[in-house]
Amino acid sequence: MKYLLVGGVLAVSVGVGWLALEFYHAPQRLLTLEETVLYEVPVGASLRAVAQGLATRGIIDRPWYLEALARRNAQHQQIKAGEYELSPDLSYQDLLELMVSGKVLRYRLTIPEGFRFAQMVEAMAQHAQIVKTLAAEDYAQIMTRLGKPGMHPEGWFYPDTYLFSRNTTDLELLTLAHARMEAVLEAVWAQRAADLPLNSAYEALILASLVERETGAAPERALIAGVFVARLRQGMRLQTDPSVIYGLASFDGRLRRSDLRTDTPYNTYTREGLPPTPIALPGRAALEASVNPAPTDALFFVARGDGTHQFSATYREHRAAVIEYQLDGDASRYGGGR
Repeated sequence: MKYLLVGGVLAVSVGVGWLALEFYHAPQRLLTLEETVLYEVPVGASLRAVAQGLATRGIIDRPWYLEALARRNAQHQQIKAGEYELSPDLSYQDLLELMVSGKVLRYRLTIPEGFRFAQMVEAMAQHAQIVKTLAAEDYAQIMTRLGKPGMHPEGWFYPDTYLFSRNTTDLELLTLAHARMEAVLEAVWAQRAADLPLNSAYEALILASLVERETGAAPERALIAGVFVARLRQGMRLQTDPSVIYGLASFDGRLRRSDLRTDTPYNTYTREGLPPTPIALPGRAALEASVNPAPTDALFFVARGDGTHQFSATYREHRAAVIEYQLDGDASRYGGGR
């Protein structure tokens, strides 16, 4: 009996020692992965549920190691929900620190400057990781959902690259983009020139959208804005093609003379002043240019065909520029215009 008791004690001691040694090496134990995988920690999941879920997926083979390690480090209530990218070179300690840090996988959505609101909606609809909660009729009332009933949505969403986690909704992204545009517009408007012919930040937003659509050349933005501001001061019509195009029911890529003569609220050839709403989503540079336009004598500009424009102070100069850059020097084809 004595020998049996001693043997039992030794067996228990060996077992305890083995467990202690195993746990000592647990933090350095690598995940049982052959390739990088994505794993989502559900909202409200307990430590045990997370450990068992990882084991079920074959990501770890000792779930109790992870539990014990988290409790030893007083991190058992600090694991954050979200989607994590797990690679084979991660240890149990690395895995725990990752989930405690909340460094979840981020997805990317880029909305270029000059996009229309409809294009932003389409970009979100095509993004596989954005949760779709809005129908077409919801987009028609999106400004009401954002607390701005009666406001046209065009222009009110900041073009930027947005990083977001899994399960982010379209409404959440729109809310973020709208708040960002409001903040940028407020900051830019506060730094406006003193003598602008603009009555509100919203008019600056409209003007910035025209500037954004008229040029992709950064150095020209302030000068384009200067031309528009000079025209507004003199009571001249803006005669900007992108606004006319925005007001067309359909556009096949070719702006015709009949389009310029067809009156719509956005036809700046037939109507004076700014169009009633923005025509695109302007970026910060276009906004800054619109409230601090470059001083210029130019009242006209025409595309050179290389992404830049030729600016003219007189109609005679402008006519010559149109003939040179758009009509290949053939004056007989000149039909007037801005």
